[in-house]
Amino acid sequence: MLDLLHLVWSNTAGLIRKLWAIRFLRFLAVGGINTAFGYGVFALFIWIGLHYVLAALLGEICGILFNFKTTGTIVFGSKDNRLIFRFFGVYLFAYLLRVGLLRAFKYFGVGPLVAAAVILLPISLLVYLLQRRFVFSAGDKKKPTA
Repeated sequence: MLDLLHLVWSNTAGLIRKLWAIRFLRFLAVGGINTAFGYGVFALFIWIGLHYVLAALLGEICGILFNFKTTGTIVFGSKDNRLIFRFFGVYLFAYLLRVGLLRAFKYFGVGPLVAAAVILLPISLLVYLLQRRFVFSAGDKKKPTA
């Protein structure tokens, strides 16, 4: 029985290592962590009594800064803080595109929750590609990409 458990654990650990080596999957995993962090900060600010507008603003700022560090180091292997403005630029572009797409879906009678779900993965893929190309591209020249 122990041999079977060891075999299952070895195969599972090997699969996890192979999946973690794929940069886009790391990007998605880190994105989930970043989302939880941003929401947690927002919830904390609400809990201590801040107005929701201020809580949302501070939560967004903290979330983007946390996202910059985790995405930079874990996904792209970069610790270059000078890239923060490019990082913000990618997210500003993605935000504007998201709002435009939500407006287009609304025009065709699709509700915002459904529309947001439909565009979630394509926007995430675009953000990943833009970050890889325009934000963290220097790190790609040093390391092989996945």
